[in-house]
Amino acid sequence: MQAFRAATDELLWQFDPGVPGAVAAHICCDVVNRGVAVYEGRVYVGTLDGRLIALDAKSGKPAWSVLTVDPHRPYAITGVPLVARGKVIIGNAGAEFGVRGYVTAYDARTGKQAWRFYVVPGNPALGFENDAMKRAARTWSGEWWKDGGGGTVWNSFSYDPELGLVYMGTGNASPWSGPVEGGARGDALYTASIVAVHVDDGSYAWHYQTTPGDVWDYDADQSMTLATLRIDGQPRKVLMQANKNGFFYVLDRVTGKLLSAKGYVPINWAKGIDTATGRPEVVADAHYDKSGKVWLGMPGGLGGHNWQPMSFSPDTGLVYIPAQEAPFPYLKDRDFKPEAVGVNMGVDLAATSLPQDKKVKAAVLASLKGFLSAWDPVAGREAWRADHAGPWNGGLLSTAGNLVFQGTAAGEFIAYRASDGAQLWSFPAQTGIIAAPMTFSVDGRQYVTIVVGWGGVFPLVTGELAYKSGRLPNRSRVLTFALDGKAALPPVNDKPQEFPAPPAAPQDAARVAAGAKLYARYCGSCHGDAAHSGGIIPDLRYSKALTDDDLWRVVVLQGALVAHGMIGFEPSLGAGRLAEIRSYLIARAQESYAAEKAPPKEPSATPVNDP
Repeated sequence: MQAFRAATDELLWQFDPGVPGAVAAHICCDVVNRGVAVYEGRVYVGTLDGRLIALDAKSGKPAWSVLTVDPHRPYAITGVPLVARGKVIIGNAGAEFGVRGYVTAYDARTGKQAWRFYVVPGNPALGFENDAMKRAARTWSGEWWKDGGGGTVWNSFSYDPELGLVYMGTGNASPWSGPVEGGARGDALYTASIVAVHVDDGSYAWHYQTTPGDVWDYDADQSMTLATLRIDGQPRKVLMQANKNGFFYVLDRVTGKLLSAKGYVPINWAKGIDTATGRPEVVADAHYDKSGKVWLGMPGGLGGHNWQPMSFSPDTGLVYIPAQEAPFPYLKDRDFKPEAVGVNMGVDLAATSLPQDKKVKAAVLASLKGFLSAWDPVAGREAWRADHAGPWNGGLLSTAGNLVFQGTAAGEFIAYRASDGAQLWSFPAQTGIIAAPMTFSVDGRQYVTIVVGWGGVFPLVTGELAYKSGRLPNRSRVLTFALDGKAALPPVNDKPQEFPAPPAAPQDAARVAAGAKLYARYCGSCHGDAAHSGGIIPDLRYSKALTDDDLWRVVVLQGALVAHGMIGFEPSLGAGRLAEIRSYLIARAQESYAAEKAPPKEPSATPVNDP
């Protein structure tokens, strides 16, 4: 946590909560923190190991700290706290690791717990916390409580002070592919939902489930915007969300009633939303959990819009969405069993990982799109769009000056005219951008500030697909702009990394195939598809451990690098399974090394016609 003087680059104070490196293994989607809350002289921040800390805003010294999660379960906090009526409200993350999602409110002054709302019901034999949990239990199947159920609120809250309602977007049920013991998933309330609770006591007010029985990782944790829109000639208090599932929802935020739901990106998992029932009309083939076949879903697990905040301009009446098109191949893992260490998704990532074929890779890369979509929420259609090089671009800021600001994965910070999308200005940030900008004024001078840096789930796990937006390293900086700003960034000279020669011994095909499946389950969520992340953490094809038996064992099994987030996987992986993963990585390194060192092809002899 850092505090700067707003009009200069002076660092006032810095606070390190001392999060253990091993906690990194509890995160499916990169080691991140999405922001803080400021209230009455204090700054409230959640830590990756599940603490909520109140800091003095002037000195950075802790006023109080409370552990909000069960320390014996793989919980984490990645989201932003919300302060409402003297309460600090925080959720948690960890659905893919076997936890039960909930939201807790604490007294902002003392840190004492005020209330807790569970998203997922617990073991029926132990009774339920309230009627909402009792009703929810009827919508679940199997013994969901044994593995937590998921439904974590890892990102988004909104608050209406007049209604006294806190709105939360809830995550997916766990595992993705449905109950471990087989059978169909029920609606699984209150996962993949927008839920409203009363701020004073956390009691249930209403819910709207965007994806009942979700098996596609369509969390509803995306940002929610509260506004007043004129619909059918009448002003309506609404809640708007560009959901991960591809539909843009407009709800009455007083009652939760669905007002409209329109697709803002291509969708193939549902024909539409039945406005009478509010339920999606799911296409039968989309149920890969029942068919046993691969389903190429649109949107995929990254969503049509993920956590990067959208914005709304009451002047233009438009919502500005960091939208994307990124399909995902879903296939149920028939041999899936939950593990204490490793991501528990229940999908076969090895069977559906990107083939090492240049033509296939080129086709997949061409299918990935990212763009800023200016959406008319009343008309239910796009007003304009600005295309980007690829997906996973930054959050939005719209201002009263008819401007919209966005950073891109390709490293540009751009200002558009909000009314028609004309690009007015850009700045090369020298790194990918996923955060949203902010604006403020000091002594009558307006500033725009953005934290830049490349990261998140897309570059972490998709490997070379992340290079659709360019091979940008992570350079973490705070950049502040003003109309008369003259500062410049230092020049960079990025040289491609040389590929070292891997072990030369041929690898057994059966061992390589077995290692690929193990790698996908235990390693891919951090190190990426096909053994390398998109520029975030070390590329395992370059690892010295591939050539050193002892180093490989002490790092991967015994956790010699745990302080840096690389935990040990003993006893989940024994010596035999460890060797199979290593065979897979060596085979991938050999393949990549051969491709890098291959002599260039002779130019084509096809004659060129001179017009």
